[in-house]
Amino acid sequence: MARESAPSIIFIDEIDSLSGQRGEGNESEASRCIKNEIFVQMQGVGTNNDKVLVLAATNTPYSLDQAIRRRFDKRIYISLPDLKARQHMFKVHLGDTHNNLTESDFESLARQSEGFSGSDISVCVKDVLLEPVRKTRDAMHFFKTREGLWVPCGPEQPAATLITMQDLAAQGLAEKICLPPITRSDFNKILARQRPTVSKSDLELHERFTKEFGEEG
Repeated sequence: MARESAPSIIFIDEIDSLSGQRGEGNESEASRCIKNEIFVQMQGVGTNNDKVLVLAATNTPYSLDQAIRRRFDKRIYISLPDLKARQHMFKVHLGDTHNNLTESDFESLARQSEGFSGSDISVCVKDVLLEPVRKTRDAMHFFKTREGLWVPCGPEQPAATLITMQDLAAQGLAEKICLPPITRSDFNKILARQRPTVSKSDLELHERFTKEFGEEG
């Protein structure tokens, strides 16, 4: 028996920018024509033998024209990641980067990031990844490892040498400079100033839309 072919998938991000409410005061004729054409093309999807799955995403569901809402069989609300999901996201975004975080540290980070979206966590980790570079750039002390590498440290570190990254580079040792591992304190520093981008009113709006038109994801 021949295997059934998988459907083609079309993904439209921020669909509200293409299919906002028609008849708005600042809507141009060109914009209205584009929206109408989208609706016509969407109506034709699935009427032949070609299997096409159309996925779309929006953060402002109420701004969608009702005609585009009707053309999607399911309107699914994807809520913010829960604690376990946030814990996993921190691990995924950190990847193989040298760090000394424990499983307990990742659990604590997940609790600290209550209300964060996946995008917020991604931004947080990107900022944290720059911390070793900042430490190395600003360090006034380095210590030399058995392998001959120079690692930034504080003055209290045994065998710490009063020297800067620029001094090491001037001595031809730039390639021997090693970035320190990412620590829990690096994350604490970034999380202390970062705030979630999704507000309580945003969540209430999405939940209300889900009750009226959609379903839970």
